[in-house]
Amino acid sequence: MSELVFVRHGQASFGADSYDKLSEAGFEQVKLLSRHWHELGETFHHLYAGDLRRQQETAGELIHHVEESQREIKVNPAFNEYDGEPLIAIYLRDHAEAGGFHPELRLPIPEERLYQKVFEAATAKWISDELEPADVDQGFEPYRTFQARVHGAMDELMASHQQGSKVLISTSGGVIAMALQRVLGFPDEQVIATNWMIHNSSVTRVRYGNGKISLTLFNNLAHLEKPDLRHMVTFR
Repeated sequence: MSELVFVRHGQASFGADSYDKLSEAGFEQVKLLSRHWHELGETFHHLYAGDLRRQQETAGELIHHVEESQREIKVNPAFNEYDGEPLIAIYLRDHAEAGGFHPELRLPIPEERLYQKVFEAATAKWISDELEPADVDQGFEPYRTFQARVHGAMDELMASHQQGSKVLISTSGGVIAMALQRVLGFPDEQVIATNWMIHNSSVTRVRYGNGKISLTLFNNLAHLEKPDLRHMVTFR
């Protein structure tokens, strides 16, 4: 059997000029994961990542766990997170008042709880194909397109890396949730619900081979399971 090991990037920089970079806490989360793997002697045959900065920075902290002959970050944009900003912008423009939000509410939304509520409402409309982009909505990706690229990228890796391969993938929560749909076959609504559950720097493992695929570990934070590290457990 072979294995895909998904790591969600460390905490990103919510509220900063650019979200797409690890915060100081995000770097520390991934360093703690790396230290934990060193203690266990964990190694991998290949390392893939999307091309987002937070995914690349996470991969850079973990690359030394890849066997020397394959010690490179193999970039595959199919593992990029979906872009939430155009989803939110379209939702606020076309659905905010009906959803119970102030009709003048627009991005940026600095208050994290309000941002999360709007994000959840926007993604619900997204998966039901109720968001209609205009010409100004750059970066909008239909839900089915996102689903197809993640499922397709997984299938390509599983076809390319067999015979006991261990493949590490540095990616994001939405991609991991979509990967779990490929494994477990749960409905679209559960993809988004699962997305919200996935912690920064958490580990999810999928085993495959002989025509079978199964989930063996989800959202694991063994590297942070100490009383003095509880403050390091984050979702965003």
